[in-house]
Amino acid sequence: MLKGKKVRLRAIDPKKDAELFMEWINDYEVVRFLGGPFMPLTKDEERKRLKELKERRDTFKIFAVETLDGALIGSISLMNINHLDGTAVTGTLIGDKDYWRKGYATDAKMILLYYAFQVLNLRRISTRIIADNIGSIRVQEKCGYEREGIWRKEVYADGKYRDMVLMAVFRGGYMKLWRQYQKKSE
Repeated sequence: MLKGKKVRLRAIDPKKDAELFMEWINDYEVVRFLGGPFMPLTKDEERKRLKELKERRDTFKIFAVETLDGALIGSISLMNINHLDGTAVTGTLIGDKDYWRKGYATDAKMILLYYAFQVLNLRRISTRIIADNIGSIRVQEKCGYEREGIWRKEVYADGKYRDMVLMAVFRGGYMKLWRQYQKKSE
C-alpha cells in the first residue's frame, strides 16, 4: 500500500471493487474525457475487466485510490511499462465526483510517480489528455509534467473529434518536486 497526504493506493480487488467501478464507468460525466465510445458495462463485465488488468503485472499496474479513511474514490494506472526504455504511461480516474477539484487526483498522481521512479526505476512517464480536460491538465502540471505536443483531432469524444495534449515528466525533475511536496505536509 502506498500512502500520501489525502489518499492511499492499494491493489485492485475485482470482487470488492467492481460495483463502484461499474457505476463510474457507466456515468458519462465521469468518463467523457477518457475518449472513445461510451460503452456501459455490467458488474460481471467490469469484474472481468479488472481481473484481466490486474493479471497484466509486467506491463500494467492498476491501483485503487482510497481516501485515508478508506473510501474508494477511483483508480490510477501505469500502462505500457517498458523497463528497457524506462518508460510508462499513466491514467487516472477519480470516479466519485465528491472528490473532484479537491487535490485527491494530484496526491494520487504524486504517489504513483514516486512508485514509478523510485520502486520501478523508470525514467520517463507520459500521459495524453483530451485538450478540453483543463482540470486533468492542471493536475499533471502540478505533478511536474510538461507539454510535449498535440495530436490534432485524435479522439472522438462528446460528439466530435478532439485534440490530445501529450505530456511527460522525467525522474530528475519529479524528485525535486517530490521533496517540495513532502515538505508542505510537515
